Amino acid sequence: MNLKSTAVLAAALLLPLLVQAQNVAIVNGKPVQKARVDMLLKQATRGGQQVTPELKKRAEDEVVMREIFTQEAEKRGIAASAAYKEQMELLRQTVLIRELFEDYKKKHPATEAEAKAEYDQVKAAQSGTEYHARHILVETEDEAKKLIADIKAGAKFEDLAKKSSKDTGSAENGGDLDFAKPDSYVPEFSAAMTKLKKGEMTDTPVKSQFGYHIIKLEDTREATFPSFEEVKPQLMQRVEQSRLQKYQDELKKSAKTDYKFAQQ
Repeated sequence: MNLKSTAVLAAALLLPLLVQAQNVAIVNGKPVQKARVDMLLKQATRGGQQVTPELKKRAEDEVVMREIFTQEAEKRGIAASAAYKEQMELLRQTVLIRELFEDYKKKHPATEAEAKAEYDQVKAAQSGTEYHARHILVETEDEAKKLIADIKAGAKFEDLAKKSSKDTGSAENGGDLDFAKPDSYVPEFSAAMTKLKKGEMTDTPVKSQFGYHIIKLEDTREATFPSFEEVKPQLMQRVEQSRLQKYQDELKKSAKTDYKFAQQ
């Protein structure tokens, strides 16, 4: 056997092995390509999963089962049905739209400077003094006046809050509202609260749209905020999503259509 014949024979022997390496299995004579497994694993990593031997095996099982079921569906003529074609059109649109947005994000990535600007803006809005207050909320002014008198006579604020406050969210904790910025509350509440000193209580009921409040200030502190590096990934994502939303709005605005959207 000459050298050329040996090379041909070797190629003929290797070819089935190469084909086999590209396939996961053969189902009823039809190859199931390894590329399908790679596609599933790529989708898994997009979702934050790590590729492990177990995950890879499940992906292989999945593509082989899909091929078995697909062949049966084709045998029964389901691919020619109207219902199948309608769903395939919706699926086609879904995939195209997803890839459009992924392509846009890839070509218009958020920058660190944009994330820092977002950080500074949020930090400025969140800075300032936080107030740790308690309150008791009742229906009438007379109820509130009586409770104030009871507290001044020695009753515990927390006990009366548990018993009498109609704010069920804080009543069971003795009226505790934890630390919050003044703008977290309605204006009447904030105005009365910020005038108090640590340990003080409002002498008169504070009226708001919810009823009558008795407010006690437990403590104050300067608002804390995480460092830029701690929240950088979330801010980058926030900038990215904001930019994508703007892109979607621009496409909607530039499209020529007689359709009227519910929100223009």
